[in-house]
Amino acid sequence: MGLIYADLELVSAGDIELERKGHINKKDIKREMVTALVDSGAYMMCINEHIKTQLDLAHISFTEGELANGTIQKMEVVGPLRINFKNRTTNCNAVVLPGQSEVLLGAIPMEDLDVVLVPKLQTIDVNPDSPYMAKKKIKRAIIK
Repeated sequence: MGLIYADLELVSAGDIELERKGHINKKDIKREMVTALVDSGAYMMCINEHIKTQLDLAHISFTEGELANGTIQKMEVVGPLRINFKNRTTNCNAVVLPGQSEVLLGAIPMEDLDVVLVPKLQTIDVNPDSPYMAKKKIKRAIIK
């Protein structure tokens, strides 16, 4: 099986909120189309410095991340970020990888988008069991 990629639209969720409040026009919402490596081994969404700058994402915190070569590196977490894929949307924060690093779609945003891997086509698609709306697994609380 080869590498799996997905075409995503990344949007500044902060800009969406500014537009909702009437501070900017809809056409001024910053967005980027990217082709991301689908990486179920990555925990979070990972973007590069260029995308952080283009979307003007705010600093949230720092985290330590283990790179593919096993080294541990301090990385910036930014957000809020909206990810659009076909008829699916999720909001999350993102880890910033150095320079022009490849964008990674991690396990948490994939789960929230409710997508499935399509190895034969080397892509992802919406879950065929829930084609119209993402299905979430939520445990039921027992109310007494």
